[in-house]
Amino acid sequence: MNDSRFFMREAIRLSFETMRSNTGGPFGCVVVKDGKIIAHGFNKVVSTNDPTAHAEVVAIREACKALNDFQLAGCEIYTSCEPCPMCLSAIYWARPDKIYFANTKEDAAKINFDDAFIYEEIKASLPDRKIPVEQILHDEAIEAFREWERKSDKISY
Repeated sequence: MNDSRFFMREAIRLSFETMRSNTGGPFGCVVVKDGKIIAHGFNKVVSTNDPTAHAEVVAIREACKALNDFQLAGCEIYTSCEPCPMCLSAIYWARPDKIYFANTKEDAAKINFDDAFIYEEIKASLPDRKIPVEQILHDEAIEAFREWERKSDKISY
């Protein structure tokens, strides 16, 4: 089946399910490959005490496990809301072919899921960020990068 509305309705159904069961916020996501849903995700932040357990991240983890791959080439992601900065980053790292969303980030902000401050923090210089950021032990840490650069059997991603 290759009907984007069908897949989006499944993501929306999941958003209702997670909200009504109090396992997390009203967000759902599915990953589709070759016209079939290969992974479902819904917000599990409060039920797992995991701030990264957003619907998209949960679905990406499930899809990668199902495909036995760390990338989602040939896949589409359907999410009930425009992805937050964390989820958007995860989606880009997973490299699907396309993203579909229903609600906007402005819709989410109206119900107190406002990611605007994160977008601002990303643009802010390190000294101006709300959570203090300090770089330490660069000389030691850079050695891992130098070794990676020389590594002949690395798997690039």
